[in-house]
Amino acid sequence: MSDGKKKTLSLSRPGKLELEKTVGSGQVRQKFSHGRSKMVAVEVRKKRTYAPDSGGHMAEVKRDPEVLRAALAPAEGVAKSLFKAETSGLTTEEKATRAQALLDAAIPEAIDGALEIPAPAPEDPVEAEEDAPEAEAEAPEDEEAVRLRAAEEEEARKQELATASKLQDPDETVKGREKKSQISAKRLARAEARRAAPSRRMEPRRRSGKLTMEEALGNRDERTRSLSSIRRAREKERQQQKQLKASGEALKIVRDVVIPETITVQDLANRMAERTADVIRALMKMDIMASADQEIDADTAELVVGEFGHKVKRVSESDIEIGLKGDDDDEANLVARPPVVTVMGHVDHGKTSLLDALRSTDVVSGEAGGITQHIGAYQVTTPAGELITFIDTPGHEAFTAMRARGAGITDIVVLVVAADDGIMPQTIEAIDHAKAAEVPIIVAINKIDRPDADPGRVRTDLLKHDLMVEEMGGDVLTVEVSAKEKTNLDKLLEAIHLQAELLDLKANPDRPAEGSIIESRVDHGRGTVATVLIHRGTLKTGDIIVAGSESGRVRALTDSDGNALTEAGPATPVEVLGLSGTPASGEDVVVVEDEARARHVAEFRKRQRRDLRTAVSRGSLEQMFEEIREGKAKELPMVIKADVHGSVEAIIGALEAMGTDEVRTNVLHSGVGGINESDIGLASASDALVIGFNVRASQKARDLAKREGVEIRYYSVIYNVTDDIRQVLSGLLPPAIREQILGYAEIREVFNITKTGKVAGCMITEGLVKRGAKVRLLRDDVVIHEGSLSQLRRFKDDVKEVKDGTECGMAFENYQDIKEGDFIECFEVEEVARTL
Repeated sequence: MSDGKKKTLSLSRPGKLELEKTVGSGQVRQKFSHGRSKMVAVEVRKKRTYAPDSGGHMAEVKRDPEVLRAALAPAEGVAKSLFKAETSGLTTEEKATRAQALLDAAIPEAIDGALEIPAPAPEDPVEAEEDAPEAEAEAPEDEEAVRLRAAEEEEARKQELATASKLQDPDETVKGREKKSQISAKRLARAEARRAAPSRRMEPRRRSGKLTMEEALGNRDERTRSLSSIRRAREKERQQQKQLKASGEALKIVRDVVIPETITVQDLANRMAERTADVIRALMKMDIMASADQEIDADTAELVVGEFGHKVKRVSESDIEIGLKGDDDDEANLVARPPVVTVMGHVDHGKTSLLDALRSTDVVSGEAGGITQHIGAYQVTTPAGELITFIDTPGHEAFTAMRARGAGITDIVVLVVAADDGIMPQTIEAIDHAKAAEVPIIVAINKIDRPDADPGRVRTDLLKHDLMVEEMGGDVLTVEVSAKEKTNLDKLLEAIHLQAELLDLKANPDRPAEGSIIESRVDHGRGTVATVLIHRGTLKTGDIIVAGSESGRVRALTDSDGNALTEAGPATPVEVLGLSGTPASGEDVVVVEDEARARHVAEFRKRQRRDLRTAVSRGSLEQMFEEIREGKAKELPMVIKADVHGSVEAIIGALEAMGTDEVRTNVLHSGVGGINESDIGLASASDALVIGFNVRASQKARDLAKREGVEIRYYSVIYNVTDDIRQVLSGLLPPAIREQILGYAEIREVFNITKTGKVAGCMITEGLVKRGAKVRLLRDDVVIHEGSLSQLRRFKDDVKEVKDGTECGMAFENYQDIKEGDFIECFEVEEVARTL
């Protein structure tokens, strides 16, 4: 103050200094689950709207009541006229609701013209007009902003309707309508302000709350439903179904139900999304009593699914094997492959010795008993640099299955015949296997270095079995060789190569491998080792394979010499490590895409074999018990363990072949590997004999066998097994009953003795009669009685026997119908031991 005088602080005009309240109170009904609700007190905040004025400064947007009242007057008139026309005959509450609805419909149009929000004045009008389109282009509204704005407007609409429903008097005062109009105008102004403001949805949002997997992986743009949202939706659907069911208008959801060959009741109910109790009730209506865990067949399941109104889709469990093997190869992808040659013939005719001579090895010296008891596969490189795959098969009669399997996977059969022995039983069997497999035969006449060798006789004997050799005008190649002296081995290889060229053998190496199991065993330290012959494709380390009922990943590949390989092509024999168990010989080997399918295929095949074995054993056991009750059959229970699967197969086949209707072997368990405690426990529970072929029992198994009294027999040669088991089975055979006729007597006179009964006075006409022997009474050459003598006397003395031409008296035990002229036949019964 320039004058230095202090002036009193006062208001420009009289009045009170006060602040307008921006916070009020209100009540909202809060709803909970199961129909519960309560009123909750809430704060109602009044929001002021600011906008730039003509000077560019922010100023509060004022709403003039007079302007609003003038704008609402036409809308009020329209609402009243519509109200009077539409509310005749309504209650007071209904009239109030209708009045507010008409008013709310008319208010927004009126307010749009009355409410004006000043726009900011641009610094340069020309510049603003030029930048306006660019501003609109730079800030387009995204779909999210539009959706949120629509949701807010809808919420405002619902609140207006809720407020209108509380009105009791349709003739509301103008003041109340003005208040509501002000509320609506405020909401519309806020919506317009949001609409005019540039959208911030395009900016990256800051993360709030916990970090989710989607945000961590960078999938923020993909909106996914939360578990709570899904749970609420399902609960809502269940509530709707309950309401519809209660009203009798339930909407049935028809599902496609996949039905396998067998399915449990519980699983069927889950696939139909029905209650298990309802499914059991439906089965009871079909007179089928089943529990939740019980399996039903596909036909019954189809009837149940039809009863519930669903669609049936039948599938077979074996469908998992569809497409396991690939399609046929195109001719353009085929390349030449080595031939697969199987060496067959009679035992001890020199098959393995011939292969040793070709490979420059000495395998035969390592075979027990000097005979081959395993099937082996080798690859030989000829002097010309060509590869030939050889498969060596045993010649013993017990290995028939091995020979048949070898002939089935081969291209050429080399039939080895000893020049001194000629054609033998297993030679004939090998010829039959080769003919059944429809493969060409090359005859190798071995042991020509022997003094008694006669190759001409061998060629002549081959004619008896429809093998016409080239020397006699046929097409069967013959080569005279000596494995011991290594004579003419080059001619044998040349004959094999010539036959392979005629066959034109080809395969596709660029595809997943397929092959066959030649042999399998358990190796200490390496696990299951399977010898596989690749037919087509290439097997690599790391491939996932299915071999019969076993599966696994190939951990290592080795050839016949023990060298490590990374892959094996067509016609290559290779040892595979990594299978879960020992597959059966002859099983197919297929490479699959993943471990899941390999496991499913293996489990399916295991179930098939288990069901088949259970069905067969159930029938055989029932038959066995019936025969034992009748005294017809006896069985020898056995547990067999061997070093390779082929030996197990051969032993079981040989034992089954020697069984009869009266005695037989019953193999309770067989496997590959050493004898363990479980084998001894099974044998102890069944009083079985344990056989170990080229394997031994562990220390714990031996101790348990001593405590339990279980007999373990070890063998290394197969014919020793068959000889011993034949003797044991012979001991189980019931002895043969043989009758020996002693003599005949003629009844000359019959005497009646008071204490004894009828006594026959006889004359011995042939042989003799012994006391205690069996007798038959013959009348007109017909046997009318068979029994024993109670008395044998000569005169008044009891005697042991009466000879030919002597008179005697005889009395029968418990038999009195004797007449003069009858004959008595006296005989003895003796038991004779039987053999198989």
